[in-house]
Amino acid sequence: MQNKVILFYPAYEGPPLGAPACLLALAASLREAGFRPVIIDAAIEPGYKRRVCEELEGACCLGISVLTGPMIHGAIEVAKAVKAIAPKFPVIFGGWHPTLMPDETLAEPYVDIVVRGQGEITICELAKALSEKKSLRDVAGISWKIDVLRTHNPDRPVEPLEDLPMPAYDLMDVDAYERAGGVRKVGYATSVGCPYACNYCTDMVFYKRRFNALSAERVVREMTELVKRYRIEEVALLDSNFPVDLKRAMAIAKGIQESGVQFRWTFQASTDFVCRMSEDDLRLLGASGVTLMGFGTESTSEPVLKLMNKRHQRVNEMYETARRAAIGGIRVTFNLIFGYPGETEGDRIVTLQTMSDIGRQFHNVSFSPNVFTPYPGIPIWPQLRELNVPEPKSLKQWADLGLGRNVLPWLQGTDLARFNRMLSYFLLSNQLRKKVAHETWLRKITRAIVQFPIRCRLRFNQYSFPWEIWLSGLSERLVFRRSLVTGQELPKEPVNAC
Repeated sequence: MQNKVILFYPAYEGPPLGAPACLLALAASLREAGFRPVIIDAAIEPGYKRRVCEELEGACCLGISVLTGPMIHGAIEVAKAVKAIAPKFPVIFGGWHPTLMPDETLAEPYVDIVVRGQGEITICELAKALSEKKSLRDVAGISWKIDVLRTHNPDRPVEPLEDLPMPAYDLMDVDAYERAGGVRKVGYATSVGCPYACNYCTDMVFYKRRFNALSAERVVREMTELVKRYRIEEVALLDSNFPVDLKRAMAIAKGIQESGVQFRWTFQASTDFVCRMSEDDLRLLGASGVTLMGFGTESTSEPVLKLMNKRHQRVNEMYETARRAAIGGIRVTFNLIFGYPGETEGDRIVTLQTMSDIGRQFHNVSFSPNVFTPYPGIPIWPQLRELNVPEPKSLKQWADLGLGRNVLPWLQGTDLARFNRMLSYFLLSNQLRKKVAHETWLRKITRAIVQFPIRCRLRFNQYSFPWEIWLSGLSERLVFRRSLVTGQELPKEPVNAC
């Protein structure tokens, strides 16, 4: 019996959060089932393609986890390399994108099997069937093919996270991730799923609005053990919406504080849940080590929020979230989506002016603006097709759809140029308001010269002859995108015509 399973994670944008939690979770289940998992992460292994090929000896399959976007390129590269030297070797694709587009993914000649949805139990049954050369017909949660005949087995029931083993963190090379990212950090999921049904979000499609969480006691135990064992400085929670169960969230914060183990941690949330917290709750979060909260606020235009099906999102709660976070000494990142179907320039102006006001009142707030990205499976694709949005038809085409890449027919030409200028002024205004330690004389002079005219431009919506942007370019570098998980700057995807 071949008991080795190769698990590969392609490179993605931005610094690594640590070892890929999804593969560590699969590895833990595989190990319990008697298999030997080998994790290869392109983020820390430059020769990943050669390493994967070297590990084929004695392995029963290769599993590749991918999200929609550029990391698919690395998945394709490795899958093709494996097939070139071992055409019959089973190549499995799993993760968000293959789950949302199983038939299209399986159509590729270098993909043999797709694991749909939660994979911890599925990968074990699949590896057992492959190693024993048995039929795949009884493995729930997979799509597979023989030649061109594709079969989609029934879905697998979702397993409670509490019933699954702790991810195999002992398999990660913390030192290598520290060298790559500059900090001893780890990604950790206390829950999956979000109860809301935002029309642009793949989370609701993937998890079907079910909130599946670990107990507070287990979270506190595992997080503090990780920090102590591996000298972790920061834990980035991967939860879609951490405080859905508010009592549980505060129990975790209290448990961490009472443990005496000191580390930074960050999470994503929605503003309505934070507004249900008391000011003492926010102080507790800060005292327990929370340094950043990320929010998908997206817009402050009521018509656009309605189009997005974000009825739970209220503008007054954005202000209140920033205020309460400041009480706890917590930084905030507000994500913004522009170009959503039905949005007008007036809607964009409302959002930029409101967010400028929030940034002026609360210096703990940063912003991460993006152009609407039409990800696979989201509920509004029928409308997008009617609006002539190009829909990718293959893995390669989906790989070119990075976050914020503009494929929107209604945001091109002069409209796009005007939007880019509006956005640059908004970001510049927010950055200039923030005091910088050891500020250079050039930045001080620039800030004094351009702050007032920039405020006037944003207030009166006038952006011709952008001399302030040219001048500020001597001392400022605009940060366009930030991670909602960590707040770190991400590579800027050019907002340009496709």
